[in-house]
Amino acid sequence: MLDKVESEIRRIALEAGRAIMAVYERDGGSGDIAAEAKADDSPVTEADLAADSIIHAGLTAAFPDIAIVTEEQAESQEGEPPERYFLVDPLDGTKEFVKRRGDFTVNIALIEQGRPVMGVVLAPARRRLFRSLAAGGAVEEETDALLHPVDGSERPISVRKPDEAALVIVASQSHRNAETEEFIARFKVAESRAAGSSLKFCLVAAGEADLYPRMGRTMEWDTGAGHAVLVAAGGDVIEHPSGRMLRYGKPGWENPHFIAYAPGVPL
Repeated sequence: MLDKVESEIRRIALEAGRAIMAVYERDGGSGDIAAEAKADDSPVTEADLAADSIIHAGLTAAFPDIAIVTEEQAESQEGEPPERYFLVDPLDGTKEFVKRRGDFTVNIALIEQGRPVMGVVLAPARRRLFRSLAAGGAVEEETDALLHPVDGSERPISVRKPDEAALVIVASQSHRNAETEEFIARFKVAESRAAGSSLKFCLVAAGEADLYPRMGRTMEWDTGAGHAVLVAAGGDVIEHPSGRMLRYGKPGWENPHFIAYAPGVPL
């Protein structure tokens, strides 16, 4: 079954990415994109809704017996979460999208018994697709301008061995706060990079960064797919400060503070 999940979520993410980029590139790709405020004051655009519709329809057709939890429809989910479900953020990093900054992603994860077991993260404006494999491990693929995978571009990715004296840290572009800065100050840092959306998990997974701390509010659909990719690439995600594994199916779908990292970071 996981082989089918791997191929279908890749295909569906690319289809959703094309719908997103149609909005992103409208009007010559200039100026802010129109957005409305949801009940929690977070922005939503027509691209969020189009991608959500594509992903929900695609997953329902391919896997009619597996529940789906998406950011745009989470309020419809009542009671205890099922043991297996798809967790979806159709457009993670809407603030980056609205400002036409490229660090937004399409996130699709499969959750089983509170753990992300498969995931795909597509950064359509960056033409980068990250995904876990049913057989184990993780890969990155390049796409062309029409979001078709480039032949021969698939490559295995894995976390790197951190240099404790020269860590590369990646943190939120829109939500970096004093608590995050205080946490980062504990380490010997060679470079601190800003990035948006779940792309931060993938930079650690691809060996381009060592540590991603998040000391702020996130929802499970923000993290599930990136978490799956990072674990498949040899990394981990833990709650902060408890050190417990970050799990899914929590009340309200809200995460505690967490740390995503490559083994060897001196936490």
